[in-house]
Amino acid sequence: MKTTNFNVIKSLIFGLFFILSASPVLAISADSETKSEGEEEEFNVTDMIMHHVKDAHDFHILDWNGHAVSFPLPVILWTDNGLVTFMSSEFHHDDSGSVVVEKGGQKFVKYHEEIYYASDTPNSDGSFVNLDAEAHPVNAQPLDFSITKLVFSMFLSILLLLLIFGLSARKYDASGVPRGIAKFTEPLVLFIRDDVAIPNIGEKHYKRFMPFLLTLFFFIWINNIMGLIPFFPFSANLSGNIAFTFVLALITFVITTLVGNKDYWKHIFWMPGVPVPMKIFLAPIEFLGIFIKPISLMIRLFANITAGHIIVLSLISLIFIAKSVWVSPASVFFSVFISLIEVLVVAIQAYIFTMLSALYIGAAMEEHEHEHEH
Repeated sequence: MKTTNFNVIKSLIFGLFFILSASPVLAISADSETKSEGEEEEFNVTDMIMHHVKDAHDFHILDWNGHAVSFPLPVILWTDNGLVTFMSSEFHHDDSGSVVVEKGGQKFVKYHEEIYYASDTPNSDGSFVNLDAEAHPVNAQPLDFSITKLVFSMFLSILLLLLIFGLSARKYDASGVPRGIAKFTEPLVLFIRDDVAIPNIGEKHYKRFMPFLLTLFFFIWINNIMGLIPFFPFSANLSGNIAFTFVLALITFVITTLVGNKDYWKHIFWMPGVPVPMKIFLAPIEFLGIFIKPISLMIRLFANITAGHIIVLSLISLIFIAKSVWVSPASVFFSVFISLIEVLVVAIQAYIFTMLSALYIGAAMEEHEHEHEH
């Protein structure tokens, strides 16, 4: 009877855990407990967390009776023999470099979510990846243009944006009164216009940048939300990928640089109203500031979104580290608490990124009418 009650409690904990993380952590931990009856594999928190925050060539949903249930994605490689395509399911969810896929007269393996040319002979551990003294692969790699889960999620968010705002545009009657979904989107659009664009860019120029600012805000927000929704089959840590935040920050940097007027550049390289020695001292600092601003944008979004996922996964991992069901109430409670905070954080981070982008653009276009007073 006690064993039955314990199994029921354990099942409930596993269910809550799966809902909170929306990921196959349960499958990993359960598999580590039942892999061998005589020997129990130690639960590796770092590997589990990194598995869920990094990119992958498929959506691993769960493990069922020792078999991985996943949604495969297309692998697109440019090799020595030209273009090679196949589905990621041909790797059979192997990430150790032991499964060889032969296509176009060439052999490929997947090792830590990177695709390499397979070695001619297997190593002692059965893998076809050769490692150097620091355990880094030395196999050559093809150019990988695969549709990974982050790329797939990004395309999906773009379709959602087109759908949401396409429907919103059609939900206005003849008098311009919003109906349906437009009642939700219009206040947000007005918020970006009245509280972000106009105060930071100015009424003279803000209309030029409204499409960019609106796209930036909703694109980041929707991708952040998609990474939080439980049981969402295509959730991914897109905003927690530094390559993604780098591109967004780069776009802001390019726009700011292109629209900068002569006053903007003058205040950077030869600040008016300041003694010449101080001008020489400040010019390099101000010049570095041109690059520090987009870098701060990139790191802020990346760090905040990634940190939230890591904290939730770490709290859930306490159950399996302690190997006790009695740890689960505190672990689940704090995980729910952090998850609720993350609901606010995903919107706040989208707002901050958009607001700072508008601020940098507005500063580059600001006209200084009384330079002699500075």
